[in-house]
Amino acid sequence: MESANTPPLAREIADLVSRLAALGEQHGLDVGDALRAVQALEQQGSVTRVASWFVDAPPVLGVDAGKGGWVGALVAQGRCRVLVSPTLAGLVEMAREAAEVAVVAVDIPIGLPDSGRRQADVLARGALPGKASSVFTTLTRAAYQAGTYAEAREANLAATSGGLGAGAQSYGLRERVLDVDGYLRAARRAPAGRRVPVIEVHPELCFARMTGAPLLAGKRTPEGEQARCAALSSVGFPLPRVAAGPGYAADDLLDACAAAWSAARHALGLSESLPPEPEVFSDGIPAAIRV
Repeated sequence: MESANTPPLAREIADLVSRLAALGEQHGLDVGDALRAVQALEQQGSVTRVASWFVDAPPVLGVDAGKGGWVGALVAQGRCRVLVSPTLAGLVEMAREAAEVAVVAVDIPIGLPDSGRRQADVLARGALPGKASSVFTTLTRAAYQAGTYAEAREANLAATSGGLGAGAQSYGLRERVLDVDGYLRAARRAPAGRRVPVIEVHPELCFARMTGAPLLAGKRTPEGEQARCAALSSVGFPLPRVAAGPGYAADDLLDACAAAWSAARHALGLSESLPPEPEVFSDGIPAAIRV
């Protein structure tokens, strides 16, 4: 079904497909070759239209965690620049010195629950058959504030009615989670002109949306890297040179690029939210994954 956001070219091609099919049925003609040609034109046009997002859309920043802190993919005027910083605040400031960033998309939980599971995590797993394990369970705020993993497990068990433990991988993100949480809390106190919208994304969801299905090849394998580069290229993303850099691996950079793709969609009002209505816990920060 078309929407008000459907580009004129897409509407024209969809109308042409409908009219060709109707003529074929009415006169008993085989219009299969013509339909396939028009649909191929539509696919080519789709890449062109998506590529134009990164020229016409405002600058955006996609962010992923690396061993040395954060790696960012700054997309502005159809080009992608790679940035690195030990803190999210430093990365955003670096990006804003280069461009008027409209949206920051980060692959880290935003909005920490007081108890139980976040709907964002549950829905993201459901949308990634075969890759559900890539979505880590977000721990409670009490667990992330615990100084050791053992204390985090106890805190999460005490804070959840079902007695949920704390996964080591989820707790391993503690430093990054608290960095983002601190940045968002500080941003509330900043002047309105200094605030930049920050959204949560999950790269595997981004890639699944680009290709129509989850990418099952591991992101650290040659096959996985190739598939992710192809997915980004298919939507017209201006890929930088994909390689490891100071404090980040090649897959971290590709995840940051996927995050930037969702940031561009969000800036243009095209992103979707999981859940549709973000949850809000006691921290007052809306919790939802955008894609």
